[in-house]
Amino acid sequence: MYLNSEEINSKGPNVSTDKLQICISFRVAVIGAAIIFLSLVAASTIWAQPVQKKDTTVVLLADLNTQLECTQALADLYNFKFPEAEYQFKYLKARYKWHPLPYFLMGLIQWWKIMPNTQNKQYDDIFLAYMDSTINVAEDLIDDYPAYETEAEFFLAAAYGFKGRLYSDEDRKNWRKAASAGEDALDYLNLNNHENALSPEFLFGDALYNYFSVWVPENYKALKPLLWFFPKGDKALGLKQLKTVSYNAFYTRTEAMVWLMRILNAYENDQPQAFEISQYLHQSYPDNPYFHRYYARMLYQLGKFSQAEPVCKRILERIDSAHVGYEATSGRYAAFFLGQIYEARRKYDDAKVSYQKCISFAEKIGATDSGYYLFSLIALGEIAEREGNKAEAKRYFNLVKDKAGRKDEAFKDAKRRLKNLERKGD
Repeated sequence: MYLNSEEINSKGPNVSTDKLQICISFRVAVIGAAIIFLSLVAASTIWAQPVQKKDTTVVLLADLNTQLECTQALADLYNFKFPEAEYQFKYLKARYKWHPLPYFLMGLIQWWKIMPNTQNKQYDDIFLAYMDSTINVAEDLIDDYPAYETEAEFFLAAAYGFKGRLYSDEDRKNWRKAASAGEDALDYLNLNNHENALSPEFLFGDALYNYFSVWVPENYKALKPLLWFFPKGDKALGLKQLKTVSYNAFYTRTEAMVWLMRILNAYENDQPQAFEISQYLHQSYPDNPYFHRYYARMLYQLGKFSQAEPVCKRILERIDSAHVGYEATSGRYAAFFLGQIYEARRKYDDAKVSYQKCISFAEKIGATDSGYYLFSLIALGEIAEREGNKAEAKRYFNLVKDKAGRKDEAFKDAKRRLKNLERKGD
């Protein structure tokens, strides 16, 4: 039973994590997407603006050495080397406590701790505290140094955008706070003409807004009237701008590539290009579990089983060794893909072990209504039936019926298989 990603993700939260994050709250969907990673955009404005004489510490932020130090810290962050990144960001915080940059970067560490498994809420409070500190310091910066209003507004928009995205997450569903954060973000988001020397950096926010402000009403017709009061977007232009940022920007390049990869794979049906980006991100940040599992996913989707097998095994090895950021969500992906690979090779004993691991990981995080869990049960039932163990097959198919919704493809599949077993007799 070989399944493509759409079939696997046919149930519940796994229909499309991207869609749920972007569309579950309209204001966060359209506004938040456009500002979700403007922290890096803001950083680029600080380092690139002419030095103001209001405060000579800005000279240090424009210094090449300072840029290189911060760039390495960001690289450490993306590679899940959090202590190294935190060390540098704390240094910035001690030196530039009057500026929102270090507070936001410290919050970004907490955000990437959340990313591998958004069900884990243990980092929420400290993340929100850093976002609130970013907002407070940015507001003070505007009051004390009006010359820096533009960069302060970038941080305000970014901090509110991140808060909105967290509140709108499928495991939090705090719609009131999400909408409020989205409205606050909009107050500071200015879609200007950024055709200047720094256009690759500034185009990032424009690109996401242009794309999703069109994509959302195309796919969610009920939301279309709400767009009447927003600037008109251009999806094709947004995609072009996002590619420009991904290929040419310096500070915003990685985040732009993440969004481009997800958009190409989930919405634009361009898996080959999405695969190239996933491969680059995994090779550039090999210790990032999110990039690791997305690369495994793309290999699986494209049928590159010989390459996917060792990548998935490596994910499971890192979970066993308690590698930073590697947990049950990534294990669920890797184990299911291995099960599919072994089943395609008719290595049924290995397939059963992998599917059981997938089930165990899913149960550990309470994802028993997910496609990976349900189709692992179906696969085990199918293998049991093939081996002549009809009682075991029925048990697995009945488990699917118990866990899945009646409209789910997995439920319908299990029901059909049970009827076939009944016709064959015991």
